[in-house]
Amino acid sequence: MGERSDSRTSVERKSEREIVVTRIFDAPARIVFEAWTKPALFMQWWAPKSMGMVLRSCEMDVRPGGGYRLEFGSSAADSMAFFGRYLEVTPNKRLVWTNDEGGEDGPITTVTFEETDGRTLLTLHELYPSKQALDAGGGAAEATAEQFEQLDALLATLGAGVTGAARSDAWPPA
Repeated sequence: MGERSDSRTSVERKSEREIVVTRIFDAPARIVFEAWTKPALFMQWWAPKSMGMVLRSCEMDVRPGGGYRLEFGSSAADSMAFFGRYLEVTPNKRLVWTNDEGGEDGPITTVTFEETDGRTLLTLHELYPSKQALDAGGGAAEATAEQFEQLDALLATLGAGVTGAARSDAWPPA
C-alpha cells in the first residue's frame, strides 16, 4: 500500500482499511501516556499549528466505557467536535477508542506504548469499516507528523527529552 515518513514518523497504509503510524519518543511510556490522557497536556500538542486549528476544549474520561470530546475552531460559531468512547485502557501500554463523529464510517483507533531503555515506540493504528471510509477520512494522517513534533516539544518541557545523548532511531535501542 502507501507509505510516507519524515525522519522520525512513519505513516503506512497497511491495507484498504488500515493506517499505521509509528514514532519513537525520547521519553518513558508513562510520560507519553500521560500526554495522551491528561486534558491539560493533550491540549498543548494535539491541534496541528500549521492548520490554524485551536483545540477549544478537551474532555476525557479515560476508562473503558468513558467518553471523550474535542472541540476545535477559532470561535464557537465555527467549531467542530470529535468524540467517542474508550474501549480499552491499559495504563502506560494501550488505548483503544471509537471515533463517533463519523457515524458508522468512523475508525477504531488503537495506540500502543512500548518502552525500551527510557524511550517509547508509539504505534497508532486506525481501522476503518471500509476502503471508502478510509479514503474519505484518511487525510488526517498527514497532520500526524506535525502533531508528533509538537508532542516531542511538550515531552522535552516535561523533562522527558534526552539531551546531549547520541540518537538513533533504530528500534529497539541497542
